[in-house]
Amino acid sequence: MLPKSKVVMCVLIALIMGSLLFTSCQKKDDRITLNVFFYLEATAPNAIADANDWFDTFERNNPDVKIERENLFSEAFHDKLRSYAAAGNLPDVMYVWPSGRSDYLHDQKLLKDLTPFINRDGIRSLYIPLTMDPSQQQAGYMAMIPQGITTTHAFFTNMEVLNAVGLQPAKTYAELVAQVPVLRAAGYETVLIPAKDDWVMQSCLFSMVAGRFCGANWEARIHSGQAKFTDPEFVAALDFVRRLYADGVISREAVGVEYGEGPGMFANNRGAYYIDGDWRVGAFITDADTRQALISPTRQNNIRIGVFPDIEGARLNSSSSVILGVGYAMAASIPSGSAKEDAAWRLIKWLTGKEVSEKRTENGGTPTPSRTDLNFAAMNLEPMQRAIGALGNEFSTATSVIDGVFPSEVYNPINVGLIEIALGNRTPAQVAADVQRAFDTWKASN
Repeated sequence: MLPKSKVVMCVLIALIMGSLLFTSCQKKDDRITLNVFFYLEATAPNAIADANDWFDTFERNNPDVKIERENLFSEAFHDKLRSYAAAGNLPDVMYVWPSGRSDYLHDQKLLKDLTPFINRDGIRSLYIPLTMDPSQQQAGYMAMIPQGITTTHAFFTNMEVLNAVGLQPAKTYAELVAQVPVLRAAGYETVLIPAKDDWVMQSCLFSMVAGRFCGANWEARIHSGQAKFTDPEFVAALDFVRRLYADGVISREAVGVEYGEGPGMFANNRGAYYIDGDWRVGAFITDADTRQALISPTRQNNIRIGVFPDIEGARLNSSSSVILGVGYAMAASIPSGSAKEDAAWRLIKWLTGKEVSEKRTENGGTPTPSRTDLNFAAMNLEPMQRAIGALGNEFSTATSVIDGVFPSEVYNPINVGLIEIALGNRTPAQVAADVQRAFDTWKASN
C-alpha cells in the first residue's frame, strides 16, 4: 500500500493531467465551425480530389476553422438548399447562382453583401469587371463572387462522325437538316442534347434561340412592357424548337436522356453534334487520379466547339447565351463583425482566389475564370479546354439566359413548355400564352 502522501500526490497528478487534457480538448472545440453546402458532380474528372484539396488546404492554412461540408448535385442540391432556406437554417457558406436557380436567396436578401469585404481587401481589380458589377446579380448587390463567366450554349462538333459519312460542319440550319438522312442512314443521331432535366433545353439551347429570334436585350423589352411573350418573335422561337424535333435534327428521345448521360453518348460517337454549356468540357478531359479521359487528348483534336449554325429568318445570328458564372456566398444571418463572419469571408476569398482558380481552370472546372491574374501559359490544358477558352471568338453577340433574367415563376413554365412542345402535347402559341400569364401574375405581385 502506498503512503498517504504518495496517494495524495498521485491524485493531484491525475487531476492536473485531466485538466490539461480537458483544456486541450476545449481548444479544439473552440475552432470556428463553418457549415458549407457544396455543389459536387462526383462523376466529373478531378471533382472529388479537387474539392478535397481546396478545403483541406484551407483548414491547414486556417487552423482556427473547421469545415463541415455537405456535397450534393443537380436537383437534389437545389431542393435541399431551398428547404434550408424555408426552415431559416441556411449553411454559413454556399454555392449559388447570380440569379435564376438562386433567385429566392437574392429576392429574400438571405445572402450577405460582400462589397465591404471586397473593398477592404482591395481585390476588385483582380476580377473581370463584369463579375464585380452588382447589377448583374438579382439581389442588386454583391451577394456572391462568381468563379467566372458562363456561356450556357456551346455547339460541339465531332469530326470523326462527320468524316465517316463525308460531311463538313453545317453552317446553316438548312444544311443541318440536309445532314439528318445521311447521318441516320449510317446509324448516327444529328444533334444530341440530354433534355430530361427541363432546365437544359431552356438554358443550353432555347435561351440562345430566343435571343436570335427576338434580338439582343429582348428580355428588357418584356420587363418594360414594350413586348410580350405572345409576340410573333417569341412564338417563332418556340416554333423553332418544334421544328428541331419535326425535322429530326433532335430526336424526341432526347427528353428521356438524363443530364449525366450526354457526355458519354457524344464521346461514343452516337451523334455528330452535341449541345451543352461551356462547363461541360470538364466531363471529357483527363482525370488527374485515374489518368483516364472520356475523350483522349488525341481524339479531342477532332472536336470543334462553336455555336449553333445560322438560322434562316432569325433577327440575328452568330450569337450565344451568356451569364455570370456560379460562385460562393455567405448567409446573411451570420452576425456582423463576428469571428464566424471573418472565417466565412476567408473561405470565400480562398475559393475564388488565384490558386484555386488556376487549379479549377486547369482541371476543367471553369472554362472562363473571373480572375485576371492567372497564368494560362503555365497551365497544362487539353485541346478541348483550349477550344472552349476560345469560344468567345466564335460569336459576335451575347444574349441573355432566360433563368438569369426572369424569376422561377416565369422560367419554369418555359422549361415545362419546351418539354411539352417536344412531346407534341402543346403548341408554341399555347406555351407562349402560358408564359405570358405567368409573367403577368408575377408582375402584378411585384
